Amino acid sequence: MTLRRWVAAFAALTLGLSGCAGDGGSGGAAGESTLRWAVTLPAHWDPVVSGSGAQFRILSLAYASLTEIDENGKAVPGLAQSWDYNDKGDAVTFHLRPGLTFSDGEPLNAAAVKAYLERAKTQQNSALFGDLTSIKSVTAQGDVDVVIALSQVDYQIPLLLGERVAQITSPKAALDPAKLDQSPVGAGPFVVTENVPGSHVYLKENPDYWDAANIHVDRVELLPAPDAATIVSGLRTGVYDFANLAAAQIKTAEAAGLDVVYQPGFNASNISINVNKEPFTNPKVVDAVRYATNRQEYVDKITFGKGKATDQPFPPGYIAYDEESANRYPFDPEKARQLLAEAGYAPGQIKVDLVIQGALYATASEIVQSQLKAVGIDVTIKVDPNWEKPFFAKDLTLSVYGTTGRESPVQTLTAHFGPDGPLNLSTPYQPAGFEAAVAAARGTPLDSPDYAAKLQAATRAGLESRALVFTYSQPNIFVKTAKVSDLTPIPGQIHWTGLRVQP
Repeated sequence: MTLRRWVAAFAALTLGLSGCAGDGGSGGAAGESTLRWAVTLPAHWDPVVSGSGAQFRILSLAYASLTEIDENGKAVPGLAQSWDYNDKGDAVTFHLRPGLTFSDGEPLNAAAVKAYLERAKTQQNSALFGDLTSIKSVTAQGDVDVVIALSQVDYQIPLLLGERVAQITSPKAALDPAKLDQSPVGAGPFVVTENVPGSHVYLKENPDYWDAANIHVDRVELLPAPDAATIVSGLRTGVYDFANLAAAQIKTAEAAGLDVVYQPGFNASNISINVNKEPFTNPKVVDAVRYATNRQEYVDKITFGKGKATDQPFPPGYIAYDEESANRYPFDPEKARQLLAEAGYAPGQIKVDLVIQGALYATASEIVQSQLKAVGIDVTIKVDPNWEKPFFAKDLTLSVYGTTGRESPVQTLTAHFGPDGPLNLSTPYQPAGFEAAVAAARGTPLDSPDYAAKLQAATRAGLESRALVFTYSQPNIFVKTAKVSDLTPIPGQIHWTGLRVQP
């Protein structure tokens, strides 16, 4: 049985068993507008544990964030209606909207924001601590002012404290982190009414949400996504209204009369290498992997031409993409074989496990296996369900994964290349010069004419890392029925304000 068939069979069995866990039934009342979303149900409902990966989009149903971004990626008000920096740029004060509450009735005040940020920095299983290294201390001044003192000048903070990092949780609920991780308590546009792990999650509109006047959906049902090949039939028959869509199913969805939505994003996928482990302690072996990588094959086979080849943690054209570093390691399998020989390895002598988390990365892992085999590296693909556990991947030698990017481009860089970066398999390794280059980018106001150049210089320094080989990027692809209104094209996000679903 091939890897892809094995993974598909395992997924089908898992979905079949989860369906038996209790179907719960659809509880929508007549006339209610209900969004039925076929999606991978979150393993974690605590943003601190879930981290800033793609599931933040689902968690944004139940949680509101300190800031938001607009269609141009600019930070705009969220729970905080405004903010201002001190003259030095090493402290920023966020001014919360007055009278905010969590769904458990607790006040969402400055003390609650302080508690969340401190927990994100210190909780043992936090997946966010590496993103908050600039924050030295947090002080609540009255009910609505949150003063964040910084360890360095950092003008990225309003971007950083958006949906991926600052989805604020109830401090009362956070007293039991394990319970919160399965039962979200936030101040988002919806409130969870029923959560049956592996089966479904039901949510209803939150009348106390700060922007409730612009929420037009009464109810959301999160349902486990079936095999990609059956998503289209599920939408066509009305089982679902909305779903993530694999690029391979675009033509089928369009032929069925469904709306295919290409949501802009900062996505990038990569081969992740642990330079602390053999054989990748040898830089020539890492360079061999770089030259063995044919990025166009990823674009053709995974995105079906909808993506772009990229050798950076951003798509080409993004403000942080560094043109000076483009195509530094072009596809050259002969060069790769030469480097392996110089490193003292005969063809087939290097044998390494490539550990992935599941079906999502099956095609990418097979491309890695084939391309490295062509230059003399034997790769065995293994699926490990522990991959999603916090920090599990840090013990691996080789893996593949993708990132949805971040609102803050500096956060994207530190996540990949920083010593505590969650996407850096080689922790605590970081490339020489990266820390200083990132500090320069952080210290440049976002409206400065020097900002883009400083940002690109930080990207250039990060790309000196031997821990990552970037492969391709693609937009976020969704499919919906005509019942669901158009999505606001917010980069990387789904905004629930303004969305409508016909009853």
